[in-house]
Amino acid sequence: MSGILDGKRILITGVLMESSIAFHAAKLAQEQGAEVILTAFPRPTLTERIAKKLPKPAKVIELDVTNQEHLDRLAGLVKEELGSLDGVVHSIGFAPQDALGGNFLNTPFESVATAMHVSAFSLKSLVMACRPLMSSGGAVVGLTFDAQFAWPQYDWMGPAKAALEATSRYLARDLGKEGIRCNLVSAGPIGSMAAKSIPGFSDLAAVWDTRSPLDWNMADPEPTGRAIVALLSDWFPKTTGEIVHVDGGVHMIGA
Repeated sequence: MSGILDGKRILITGVLMESSIAFHAAKLAQEQGAEVILTAFPRPTLTERIAKKLPKPAKVIELDVTNQEHLDRLAGLVKEELGSLDGVVHSIGFAPQDALGGNFLNTPFESVATAMHVSAFSLKSLVMACRPLMSSGGAVVGLTFDAQFAWPQYDWMGPAKAALEATSRYLARDLGKEGIRCNLVSAGPIGSMAAKSIPGFSDLAAVWDTRSPLDWNMADPEPTGRAIVALLSDWFPKTTGEIVHVDGGVHMIGA
């Protein structure tokens, strides 16, 4: 039986643990017929270990998205492995501890700048690094956490995600003529390593216990992974600049 990503070559960032959304995206992409290559930072050996749990082997490339040398060499390293790319998954976000957990009013600009660089500007950096390999078009999919609202404890990651969402729209505008679609998946809270780095994350996640129309399981990243794979496929050929919510419906509940 053929999969919806048969013959596709996909680069996926952000595989840190088996609980990572990116891990489930990689697993599902392989099951749907894609060849997958992973990037990792700061510990490629950790990602290599987790990658052994995927259905098929996947090469891991070290990539710090704030390091121009890493970005400049990426296309060459990927080309050696896959030849070209049909899709890119951006699952990268980071904010220093003093930019999270209720410290919004006191966070210094240096920490805000780091959050913006790693979590938002990196989408543009990653896409531009991969662009030479997407001469036949393709799909870019990033991960956001609904930036319409001011969430408890999330602090400067909120503005960083808002910047990510705007960046995705501008990339969609400028790369559409090249046949490159750029969309985001807005996921509900998942108990991944990224989530656990946010002080008071349980306070934020508790919103889903009372407001989610659909039952929400923080231990199940697969629904989000499925949305990523769907957007990477040819089943969304004319969708770009979009944000698909996989959050149990919380985004549309007023109170």
